[in-house]
Amino acid sequence: MLTDSISTAPRRRCSRHPHVDSPDTTAAFARLARLDAGPERDLLCELVVEAWLPMAHRIATRFRNKGESLEDLKQVAAMGLLKAVNRFDPHRGPFEPYAVPTITGELRRHFRDHLWDLHVPRSVQELRGKVRAARRELMQQPGSPEPSVSDIAAKADLSETEVRDGLKAIDSYQALSLDAELSPSGGDGFSMADTLGEPDPSYDLVNDREAAKMGLERLPERERAILYLRFFEHMTQSRIGEQLGISQMHVSRLIRESCARVREQAREPAELRAAA
Repeated sequence: MLTDSISTAPRRRCSRHPHVDSPDTTAAFARLARLDAGPERDLLCELVVEAWLPMAHRIATRFRNKGESLEDLKQVAAMGLLKAVNRFDPHRGPFEPYAVPTITGELRRHFRDHLWDLHVPRSVQELRGKVRAARRELMQQPGSPEPSVSDIAAKADLSETEVRDGLKAIDSYQALSLDAELSPSGGDGFSMADTLGEPDPSYDLVNDREAAKMGLERLPERERAILYLRFFEHMTQSRIGEQLGISQMHVSRLIRESCARVREQAREPAELRAAA
Protein backbone atom coordinates (compact mmCIF):
# COMPACT_ATOMS: atom_id res chain seq x y z
CA MET A 1 0.00 0.00 0.00
CA LEU A 2 1.26 3.47 -0.84
CA THR A 3 -0.14 4.92 2.37
CA ASP A 4 2.12 2.61 4.37
CA SER A 5 5.05 4.77 3.23
CA ILE A 6 3.67 7.81 5.03
CA SER A 7 3.26 8.33 8.76
CA THR A 8 1.11 11.24 9.94
CA ALA A 9 2.84 11.23 13.32
CA PRO A 10 5.41 14.03 13.72
CA ARG A 11 9.03 13.04 13.28
CA ARG A 12 11.28 13.25 16.29
CA ARG A 13 13.20 16.48 15.89
CA CYS A 14 15.99 18.25 17.70
CA SER A 15 14.08 21.54 17.86
CA ARG A 16 12.52 22.56 21.15
CA HIS A 17 9.31 23.44 19.28
CA PRO A 18 8.50 20.54 16.94
CA HIS A 19 5.62 21.17 14.55
CA VAL A 20 2.72 18.76 14.30
CA ASP A 21 2.75 19.31 10.53
CA SER A 22 6.04 17.47 9.94
CA PRO A 23 5.04 13.92 8.98
CA ASP A 24 7.55 11.12 8.54
CA THR A 25 7.73 10.58 4.77
CA THR A 26 11.25 9.17 4.62
CA ALA A 27 10.07 5.84 3.20
CA ALA A 28 7.77 7.57 0.71
CA PHE A 29 10.59 9.73 -0.67
CA ALA A 30 12.86 6.71 -0.93
CA ARG A 31 10.18 4.95 -2.93
CA LEU A 32 9.57 8.03 -5.09
CA ALA A 33 13.24 8.08 -6.01
CA ARG A 34 12.97 4.51 -7.33
CA LEU A 35 9.74 4.97 -9.30
CA ASP A 36 9.62 6.00 -12.93
CA ALA A 37 7.09 8.50 -14.21
CA GLY A 38 3.60 7.02 -14.25
CA PRO A 39 0.32 6.71 -12.35
CA GLU A 40 1.88 5.02 -9.32
CA ARG A 41 4.46 7.77 -8.86
CA ASP A 42 1.84 10.48 -9.41
CA LEU A 43 -0.40 8.98 -6.73
CA LEU A 44 2.44 8.66 -4.22
CA CYS A 45 3.54 12.23 -4.96
CA GLU A 46 -0.02 13.40 -4.31
CA LEU A 47 -0.10 11.60 -0.97
CA VAL A 48 3.21 13.15 0.09
CA VAL A 49 1.99 16.62 -0.85
CA GLU A 50 -1.21 16.05 1.11
CA ALA A 51 0.79 14.96 4.16
CA TRP A 52 2.98 18.10 4.09
CA LEU A 53 0.19 20.50 3.11
CA PRO A 54 -0.41 21.74 6.69
CA MET A 55 3.22 22.91 6.82
CA ALA A 56 2.81 24.77 3.52
CA HIS A 57 -0.34 26.46 4.84
CA ARG A 58 1.50 27.46 8.02
CA ILE A 59 4.19 29.16 5.93
CA ALA A 60 1.51 30.92 3.88
CA THR A 61 0.04 32.51 7.01
CA ARG A 62 3.31 34.39 7.54
CA PHE A 63 2.49 36.44 4.43
CA ARG A 64 -1.08 37.37 5.34
CA ASN A 65 -2.13 41.01 5.66
CA LYS A 66 0.03 41.96 2.65
CA GLY A 67 -2.79 42.65 0.22
CA GLU A 68 -3.52 39.06 -0.81
CA SER A 69 -6.18 36.68 0.50
CA LEU A 70 -5.02 33.81 2.69
CA GLU A 71 -6.74 31.26 0.44
CA ASP A 72 -4.75 32.46 -2.58
CA LEU A 73 -1.55 32.37 -0.53
CA LYS A 74 -2.27 28.78 0.50
CA GLN A 75 -2.67 27.81 -3.15
CA VAL A 76 0.66 29.43 -4.01
CA ALA A 77 2.31 27.64 -1.07
CA ALA A 78 0.83 24.34 -2.28
CA MET A 79 2.39 24.93 -5.70
CA GLY A 80 5.74 25.53 -4.02
CA LEU A 81 5.31 22.35 -2.02
CA LEU A 82 4.58 20.36 -5.18
CA LYS A 83 7.77 21.68 -6.76
CA ALA A 84 9.74 20.76 -3.66
CA VAL A 85 8.36 17.20 -3.63
CA ASN A 86 9.11 16.65 -7.33
CA ARG A 87 12.65 18.04 -7.07
CA PHE A 88 13.69 16.59 -3.71
CA ASP A 89 16.61 14.16 -3.55
CA PRO A 90 16.35 12.06 -0.35
CA HIS A 91 20.08 11.36 -0.44
CA ARG A 92 20.85 15.03 0.33
CA GLY A 93 19.18 15.18 3.73
CA PRO A 94 15.75 15.78 5.33
CA PHE A 95 12.88 17.13 3.30
CA GLU A 96 11.72 20.00 5.53
CA PRO A 97 14.92 22.13 5.35
CA TYR A 98 14.66 21.84 1.58
CA ALA A 99 10.92 22.47 1.31
CA VAL A 100 10.66 25.55 3.54
CA PRO A 101 12.86 27.87 1.41
CA THR A 102 11.29 26.48 -1.76
CA ILE A 103 7.77 27.31 -0.57
CA THR A 104 8.86 30.67 0.83
CA GLY A 105 10.54 31.57 -2.46
CA GLU A 106 7.39 30.69 -4.38
CA LEU A 107 5.33 33.00 -2.16
CA ARG A 108 7.82 35.85 -2.56
CA ARG A 109 7.85 35.43 -6.32
CA HIS A 110 4.06 35.60 -6.28
CA PHE A 111 4.15 38.97 -4.53
CA ARG A 112 6.90 40.23 -6.82
CA ASP A 113 5.24 39.18 -10.07
CA HIS A 114 1.53 39.67 -9.39
CA LEU A 115 0.88 42.24 -6.69
CA TRP A 116 2.78 45.27 -8.00
CA ASP A 117 0.44 47.80 -9.61
CA LEU A 118 3.40 49.14 -11.60
CA HIS A 119 6.01 46.81 -13.03
CA VAL A 120 9.50 47.53 -11.77
CA PRO A 121 12.69 45.46 -12.23
CA ARG A 122 13.49 42.80 -9.67
CA SER A 123 16.64 44.66 -8.61
CA VAL A 124 14.56 47.72 -7.75
CA GLN A 125 12.09 45.58 -5.82
CA GLU A 126 14.97 44.24 -3.75
CA LEU A 127 16.14 47.81 -3.13
CA ARG A 128 12.65 48.58 -1.89
CA GLY A 129 12.93 45.88 0.76
CA LYS A 130 16.34 47.05 1.95
CA VAL A 131 15.30 50.70 2.08
CA ARG A 132 12.07 49.92 3.90
CA ALA A 133 13.86 47.76 6.47
CA ALA A 134 16.54 50.39 7.11
CA ARG A 135 13.96 53.15 7.38
CA ARG A 136 11.92 51.09 9.86
CA GLU A 137 14.96 50.50 12.05
CA LEU A 138 15.88 54.18 12.06
CA MET A 139 12.36 55.13 13.15
CA GLN A 140 11.93 52.50 15.88
CA GLN A 141 12.74 54.88 18.71
CA PRO A 142 9.78 57.00 19.85
CA GLY A 143 10.02 60.53 18.54
CA SER A 144 12.58 59.62 15.88
CA PRO A 145 12.49 62.06 12.94
CA GLU A 146 11.98 60.97 9.37
CA PRO A 147 15.40 59.63 8.28
CA SER A 148 17.13 61.41 5.41
CA VAL A 149 18.31 59.71 2.23
CA SER A 150 21.90 59.81 3.51
CA ASP A 151 20.85 58.22 6.83
CA ILE A 152 19.08 55.36 5.06
CA ALA A 153 22.01 54.91 2.67
CA ALA A 154 24.44 54.58 5.58
CA LYS A 155 22.16 52.16 7.43
CA ALA A 156 21.47 49.92 4.41
CA ASP A 157 24.99 50.20 2.95
CA LEU A 158 23.57 51.63 -0.28
CA SER A 159 24.30 54.67 -2.39
CA GLU A 160 21.95 57.64 -2.17
CA THR A 161 20.86 57.01 -5.76
CA GLU A 162 19.89 53.45 -4.85
CA VAL A 163 17.96 54.71 -1.84
CA ARG A 164 15.99 57.13 -4.02
CA ASP A 165 15.15 54.30 -6.42
CA GLY A 166 14.00 52.19 -3.48
CA LEU A 167 11.79 55.01 -2.16
CA LYS A 168 10.22 55.38 -5.61
CA ALA A 169 9.57 51.63 -5.67
CA ILE A 170 7.72 51.90 -2.36
CA ASP A 171 5.30 54.32 -4.01
CA SER A 172 5.00 52.04 -7.05
CA TYR A 173 3.80 49.01 -5.07
CA GLN A 174 0.23 50.28 -5.04
CA ALA A 175 -1.07 52.83 -7.51
CA LEU A 176 -3.34 55.62 -6.30
CA SER A 177 -6.86 55.47 -7.69
CA LEU A 178 -8.01 58.34 -9.90
CA ASP A 179 -11.08 58.52 -7.67
CA ALA A 180 -8.96 59.14 -4.56
CA GLU A 181 -9.53 62.54 -2.97
CA LEU A 182 -6.61 64.97 -3.04
CA SER A 183 -7.08 65.92 0.60
CA PRO A 184 -9.38 63.46 2.38
CA SER A 185 -9.35 65.51 5.58
CA GLY A 186 -10.13 68.77 3.82
CA GLY A 187 -13.40 67.68 2.28
CA ASP A 188 -12.89 69.77 -0.85
CA GLY A 189 -14.37 67.01 -3.00
CA PHE A 190 -11.63 67.06 -5.64
CA SER A 191 -10.12 63.77 -6.84
CA MET A 192 -6.96 62.86 -8.72
CA ALA A 193 -9.00 62.71 -11.92
CA ASP A 194 -9.81 66.41 -11.55
CA THR A 195 -6.12 67.25 -12.00
CA LEU A 196 -5.86 65.57 -15.40
CA GLY A 197 -5.82 67.71 -18.50
CA GLU A 198 -8.29 67.54 -21.38
CA PRO A 199 -7.73 67.18 -25.13
CA ASP A 200 -6.60 70.50 -26.57
CA PRO A 201 -7.77 71.15 -30.14
CA SER A 202 -4.98 73.70 -30.53
CA TYR A 203 -2.54 70.83 -31.09
CA ASP A 204 -4.49 69.80 -34.18
CA LEU A 205 -4.28 73.39 -35.39
CA VAL A 206 -0.50 73.30 -35.02
CA ASN A 207 -0.34 70.13 -37.11
CA ASP A 208 -2.55 71.68 -39.78
CA ARG A 209 -0.40 74.80 -39.95
CA GLU A 210 2.80 72.79 -40.30
CA ALA A 211 1.24 70.67 -43.04
CA ALA A 212 0.10 73.78 -44.95
CA LYS A 213 3.34 75.71 -44.51
CA MET A 214 5.17 74.06 -47.41
CA GLY A 215 2.28 74.58 -49.80
CA LEU A 216 1.98 78.25 -48.85
CA GLU A 217 5.69 78.79 -49.41
CA ARG A 218 5.39 77.41 -52.96
CA LEU A 219 2.59 79.77 -53.97
CA PRO A 220 3.39 82.89 -56.04
CA GLU A 221 3.72 86.06 -54.00
CA ARG A 222 0.41 87.50 -55.20
CA GLU A 223 -1.54 84.37 -54.21
CA ARG A 224 0.09 84.34 -50.79
CA ALA A 225 -0.87 88.00 -50.35
CA ILE A 226 -4.48 87.29 -51.32
CA LEU A 227 -4.77 84.40 -48.82
CA TYR A 228 -3.24 86.55 -46.10
CA LEU A 229 -5.64 89.42 -46.72
CA ARG A 230 -8.64 87.09 -46.87
CA PHE A 231 -7.99 84.76 -43.93
CA PHE A 232 -5.82 86.85 -41.60
CA GLU A 233 -7.00 90.42 -42.31
CA HIS A 234 -10.58 89.21 -42.98
CA MET A 235 -10.97 91.46 -46.03
CA THR A 236 -13.78 90.82 -48.50
CA GLN A 237 -13.01 89.56 -52.00
CA SER A 238 -14.25 92.81 -53.50
CA ARG A 239 -11.94 94.92 -51.34
CA ILE A 240 -8.98 92.65 -52.14
CA GLY A 241 -9.78 93.04 -55.84
CA GLU A 242 -9.85 96.82 -55.50
CA GLN A 243 -6.50 96.82 -53.69
CA LEU A 244 -4.83 94.57 -56.28
CA GLY A 245 -6.58 96.00 -59.33
CA ILE A 246 -8.40 92.79 -60.32
CA SER A 247 -12.04 91.71 -60.34
CA GLN A 248 -13.80 90.04 -57.43
CA MET A 249 -14.39 86.93 -59.59
CA HIS A 250 -10.67 86.75 -60.33
CA VAL A 251 -9.91 86.97 -56.60
CA SER A 252 -12.42 84.19 -55.90
CA ARG A 253 -10.83 81.93 -58.53
CA LEU A 254 -7.31 82.58 -57.20
CA ILE A 255 -8.37 81.81 -53.64
CA ARG A 256 -10.06 78.58 -54.74
CA GLU A 257 -7.08 77.39 -56.80
CA SER A 258 -4.52 78.39 -54.14
CA CYS A 259 -6.39 76.57 -51.39
CA ALA A 260 -6.61 73.45 -53.58
CA ARG A 261 -2.84 73.52 -54.19
CA VAL A 262 -2.06 73.97 -50.50
CA ARG A 263 -4.48 71.18 -49.56
CA GLU A 264 -2.95 68.83 -52.12
CA GLN A 265 0.53 69.61 -50.84
CA ALA A 266 -0.52 68.97 -47.23
CA ARG A 267 -1.84 65.51 -48.12
CA GLU A 268 1.54 64.39 -49.41
CA PRO A 269 3.67 62.30 -47.03
CA ALA A 270 6.09 64.33 -44.94
CA GLU A 271 9.06 62.62 -46.66
CA LEU A 272 7.93 63.77 -50.10
CA ARG A 273 7.29 67.33 -48.90
CA ALA A 274 10.77 67.51 -47.37
CA ALA A 275 12.41 66.10 -50.52
CA ALA A 276 10.61 68.63 -52.70
